[in-house]
Amino acid sequence: MALPFTTSTSASIAFSSSNSRTEQQGIQFSSSNLQTLDRSFPSPAALNLSRKRSETVKALNAEPKRNDSIVPSAATVFAPDVVDKSIEVEDIEKLAQDLEKASPLEIMDKALEKYGNDIAIAFSGAEDVALIEYAHLTGRPFRVFSLDTGRLNPETYKFFDTVEKQYGIRIEYMFPDAVEVQALVRTKGLFSFYEDGHQECCRVRKVRPLRRALKGLRAWITGQRKDQSPGTRSEVPVVQVDPVFEGMDGGSGSLVKWNPVANVAGNDIWNFLRTMEVPVNTLHAQGYISIGCEPCTRPVLPGQHEREGRWWWEDAKAKECGLHKGNLKEENVNGNGSVNGNASSDIFESQNIVNLSRPGIENLLKMEDRKDGWMVVLYAPWCPFCQAMEASYEELADKLAGSGVKVGKFRGDGDQKTFAKQELQLGSFPTILFFPKHSSRPVKYASEKRDVESLMAFINALR
Repeated sequence: MALPFTTSTSASIAFSSSNSRTEQQGIQFSSSNLQTLDRSFPSPAALNLSRKRSETVKALNAEPKRNDSIVPSAATVFAPDVVDKSIEVEDIEKLAQDLEKASPLEIMDKALEKYGNDIAIAFSGAEDVALIEYAHLTGRPFRVFSLDTGRLNPETYKFFDTVEKQYGIRIEYMFPDAVEVQALVRTKGLFSFYEDGHQECCRVRKVRPLRRALKGLRAWITGQRKDQSPGTRSEVPVVQVDPVFEGMDGGSGSLVKWNPVANVAGNDIWNFLRTMEVPVNTLHAQGYISIGCEPCTRPVLPGQHEREGRWWWEDAKAKECGLHKGNLKEENVNGNGSVNGNASSDIFESQNIVNLSRPGIENLLKMEDRKDGWMVVLYAPWCPFCQAMEASYEELADKLAGSGVKVGKFRGDGDQKTFAKQELQLGSFPTILFFPKHSSRPVKYASEKRDVESLMAFINALR
């Protein structure tokens, strides 16, 4: 049942409660099994909140007194404060080690148990709805907030409404500063990110609103997964001290970040959503996997990594908005063109794929009458989108073996990047070229469909 609750600052606060399925039940975890237990919550009539208690509860944005509310007055039942404010700071690294092999449900339960009303789920309107289902299954009250950038898809707004009704909650929406948005648009236009990158727009519409939101919390819960962006998120822990943002107490170390699905593969998330009959954003059925703002998100094509649907006009390493900057793995290119770190191992290592050196690709460019046609991919081994097409490219090479078309690769990052841009039409990784038998100039593959059938159709059209 929904219950209005208002602080002394007249700002309504939305706190999520469980719906009828688990309103009177929670879930007890152990290493060997799951046991249900009765976890009775006080009824609204029995809450008997004192004026002193109500004044200590902070709204998510923790702003000074103002007349407008974060949400309508019909906010859901609030999560009782179960955290002793004087509790000593726990060794978060040890906690992360203890929970490394735990299930997302167990991690979620631990987070809600520890932080009560001082923690909230960050919801983007995509497959991270799984976080809300996990929180619901614990039987504990929970809070959910979302960043409304003003440029989301209509389907995402409809999905927000569906989720609120499904779980009987009110999502706490955070909005960008109107003056900052106005200044950005008046100065640079509505689509400046297509010309000079998305970081400035994301900073105004997402990062700063998030910073305000987190100042009212001691912990937050995200849907980050290690497999979302192998080049940047591969080392995300299940719980950590937030390395970038500050919590309500201020200063470094004042905010804890929980990532319950860090170790879960994307297909397992979807299996969970289907099994539990969780509502999902209708954009997923249209080919969208990673969903953000409407101008910066598009469907993913066959053979592409899920992050390729975001900011597709930019370099592969730039596909982060800044919300999880502290989790991004540094990749420094050294003098010989290789990348430091575990992403430096090579890819496309099939016996039917020729590894072209700089002199080799230059000779191929000079030849006007080749014995065979050549299919060549310009790649960087750290690029998650190159990694995503590795299997299809190797299968293509196997199919073309002995057909009169050779398949090659040329590493175009590091010291070779300038050459690749000037002589090989490199725009972003991967770039695919076909060198016809009787033509000096290679033909660039324009489509982003990198499945075997699409690549074969391109070759057959030119040979």
